[in-house]
Amino acid sequence: MDFTLNAEQTALQETVRRFADGELRDAAKQIEEADQAPGPEIMKQFADMGLLGVNIDENLGGVGGSHLDAVLVLEEVAKLSPALAFPIFESCFGPVLAIAHFAPEAMRERIVPKVCAGEMMVAVAMSEPNAGTALTDLTTKAEVRGDKIIVNGQKRWCSGAGHSDAYVVYSRMSDDPGAKGIGAVLVEKGTEGFSFGKREQHMGFRGIHSADMFFDNVEVPMENMVVPAGGFRKLMEAFDLERCGNTTMSLAIAQSAFDYVLEYVQERQQFGKPIVDFQAVQLHLAEMKMKLDASRLLLYRAVVNAESDLPSVGESSIAKCFANEIVRDVTGKCMQLMGGYGYSREYPIEQKMRDGWAWGIAGGAIDIQKVNIAAALVGRRFSQRV
Repeated sequence: MDFTLNAEQTALQETVRRFADGELRDAAKQIEEADQAPGPEIMKQFADMGLLGVNIDENLGGVGGSHLDAVLVLEEVAKLSPALAFPIFESCFGPVLAIAHFAPEAMRERIVPKVCAGEMMVAVAMSEPNAGTALTDLTTKAEVRGDKIIVNGQKRWCSGAGHSDAYVVYSRMSDDPGAKGIGAVLVEKGTEGFSFGKREQHMGFRGIHSADMFFDNVEVPMENMVVPAGGFRKLMEAFDLERCGNTTMSLAIAQSAFDYVLEYVQERQQFGKPIVDFQAVQLHLAEMKMKLDASRLLLYRAVVNAESDLPSVGESSIAKCFANEIVRDVTGKCMQLMGGYGYSREYPIEQKMRDGWAWGIAGGAIDIQKVNIAAALVGRRFSQRV
């Protein structure tokens, strides 16, 4: 198996890297300082550059590239700022993929081209106050009444809540127990009865909004049904790709921290010589490099093996779990190598540590990924219920 990027992929990576370094650094800084999501002008830039919907079919307004192409694009922008890269994440790895793969044709043609054009952001609304890891305990209801769907319930921990334009809302759509009764509907911001609570304040994720979401007899048309009751498996298949986006975010943060510190240790001097000359520093660098390369290979395996389809739960969970762990380790080591400078907000490492921790919580916690991996190994799911 050849792990070398081809000429087109290398050119894509270098183009996005130059664009990010040359035109996005000020925007990344402003997003972090103001704690505001990227605005319409950034979305237009991304769309004009072909950075949205990289792995979505051209007939739906996408670029028609591979999942690996999308990984390469996302990583280069996320190295600067996960919040800045979030629209790319959502358009290439988010719930719009569930729409593109499983929703009725009319919805695909109505929603996906807008996302690829930077005219709409779609977020996923899964978790609830009493249904996070135990997602099949969700109680938000979407009841079909004639030619309408009536949604009632509450969602929590939705990245993009309040800022995104539409939401794929996981809902209980029949009286069947557990996963059998779950489907999803699309609810657009501004729909009567749909409101947001106070914005959450997190340790990191500045510029990525999150808030409780309330649905009080929200009425949407039947054509907003993404998948009906019994479609939970399809939704989670699409979510396997989201794990690869999460992995990319973690890897980008870790890689950018490492790149920064690699230069720092060659410039910073103590006892009359660069600190890279000390063996302890060399060992830390080698350990971080090994973990970064291993993480990248696990990610590439998951997306390349999927080709134009969706990744397997086993390979995507392994990639996510490993990247979520190493970003915490790498950013911690980088901070230690920089000493007090690493802890200072005048330097980028403290932000990278704050943002890096979040991805091991978002999209399924690290330990849950390990349960997924074990389930894939033995070929059956494990009940967590008493």
